[in-house]
Amino acid sequence: MHIYAFGSICRGEVDLASDIDLLAVVQGRDSRFDPETFSIYGYERIKAIWQEGSPFAWHLSLEARLLHASDGLDFLRELGKPARYTRSDLDCAKFRSIFGAAYSAIKEGSHSRVFELSSIFLAVRNIATCFSLGVLQRPDFSRRSALRLEGDSLAIESEIFELIERARILSTRGHGTLLSDAEIGNVLARLDLIESWMDRLVAKAYRLRHE
Repeated sequence: MHIYAFGSICRGEVDLASDIDLLAVVQGRDSRFDPETFSIYGYERIKAIWQEGSPFAWHLSLEARLLHASDGLDFLRELGKPARYTRSDLDCAKFRSIFGAAYSAIKEGSHSRVFELSSIFLAVRNIATCFSLGVLQRPDFSRRSALRLEGDSLAIESEIFELIERARILSTRGHGTLLSDAEIGNVLARLDLIESWMDRLVAKAYRLRHE
């Protein structure tokens, strides 16, 4: 059994919106770990994602910190670096699709606009992470990765970004200040800009893989 912390607490980016991400690597089923608290993986599955070079493997490789090892060894460090990440175009397109579905739902009069904005934040963060790892080869797993891509950053006001981040926290954790109609309206006025930014990242990721 190996237990790790990863995410914002290991990056030193802890704030009131942070939670603590925990990974448990176990052999077989282990009822001691609550899946609401831990990301639970078997040893073979971790090895598989390392071989795939997935963003999660790179995230763990770069940021995870060992908390407990039943054998005294750091299992993730023993694996070495993950394989090269080669699916950035496909993953960027996937998160662009998630954004598109949420945007369409809003246009069609969704009664859960905060939920749709939460999905938009998920798409924005993850497309930026995949792009930073696969295209820029400067991986950034932070919540604000979209704002830190240098020339490819999302050019949006920090206040607007914070609103969609609030929507994500409200939807996933159920706490925080509700977004007012005016605040939601301000975000909706920027969705075309976010959409254009995403299309540029998808196009760049596609060209890199197929050039």
